[in-house]
Amino acid sequence: MLTSVNATIPPFIAERDYTPSLEEMIASERALLAVAQADTDAEGHSAALSRFMVRSESAASSKIERINASARDYAKALAGNRSNTSATSMVAASHALHALITMVGDAGRFELEHFTGAHRALMIDDPTEADFAGRLRTMQNWIGGSDHSPRGALHVPPAPERVGALMDDLIAYLNRDDVPALVQAAIGHAQFESIHAFTDGNGRIGRALVSAVLRRRGITGNAVVPLASGLLARRDDYFAALGDYRRGDPSPLILLFAAAARIAATASRETIERLKGMPGGWRAEVTPRAGSVADVVLSAFYDHPVMSVQDIDAATGTSSASQAYRVVDQLVQAGFLEEITGRKKDRVWAASEVIAELDDLDRRIQTAMTVDRSR
Repeated sequence: MLTSVNATIPPFIAERDYTPSLEEMIASERALLAVAQADTDAEGHSAALSRFMVRSESAASSKIERINASARDYAKALAGNRSNTSATSMVAASHALHALITMVGDAGRFELEHFTGAHRALMIDDPTEADFAGRLRTMQNWIGGSDHSPRGALHVPPAPERVGALMDDLIAYLNRDDVPALVQAAIGHAQFESIHAFTDGNGRIGRALVSAVLRRRGITGNAVVPLASGLLARRDDYFAALGDYRRGDPSPLILLFAAAARIAATASRETIERLKGMPGGWRAEVTPRAGSVADVVLSAFYDHPVMSVQDIDAATGTSSASQAYRVVDQLVQAGFLEEITGRKKDRVWAASEVIAELDDLDRRIQTAMTVDRSR
């Protein structure tokens, strides 16, 4: 009979200083340079590229939690189809990531309501967690073990009555400007994971925190680098590095984050160039006049690569519907778009190349991270 549980009490870190090693400093500088270059590449196309990169990051972050869905199912979920719960959860993770980055970016600082707001976006439609959406936990939780008992758990976070003070302390740390940005992101992430402030969804909110740190510190302004794809490739190393942090050594996590950020940013630059070039291929097929319905359809699919009948009507106006759908049919025949529901009513179209690029970017990052580990 289990009679007691030892819970971890993370240290307060708001005023603590960690001096990174020379190796960590060099790795962090290389990573931040790559991230800044990728962000610059996205400038001028920030709306479409930002949505794509947010989706890429949130999909990989979900996969770390064993939440998997195909790109096609993910596209259906983006259009409102709720038949695949994993895909729906990925879309919710996108909303949460976007919410946290936007709120922190607009405010120029972290606030507790930014975390609770992002968590609400993540969990509000979850069938088992909706009642706890946007609320700090009031019960004990744990990582590993089983759903019924912490026996054999990898980590037992602090008791719920400690969470509020620990989150205030973490937020004070995240609002410092005298800490190297990537060190701050890694330590802030590990501290949040150790606190485990919510009943569920902590991993995805904690990884969203990393992108929010980079936005607040001015490293990014146009795009989100899918660092989670790199962590997914080395999932065991990632969890081991979190364990090292809890034992007092943040170095392995900082180095892993630096590698993931650098590799993800480098791969993202290739994706950004591909995405920028896609509308040119579409326009070469359709040859639209500037301002025409065809031109509006192409621009709409670039900004929103998954569109329903209602989305197309909203973009072009119902009076132009027949002309708009002729353009859509032309793009389908050319292979640029595909209808993904198989229905005659309430149809949804996806930009095939854009959806395929989600999987390809994730694959390239994971391959590069695996190679990097062997060096």
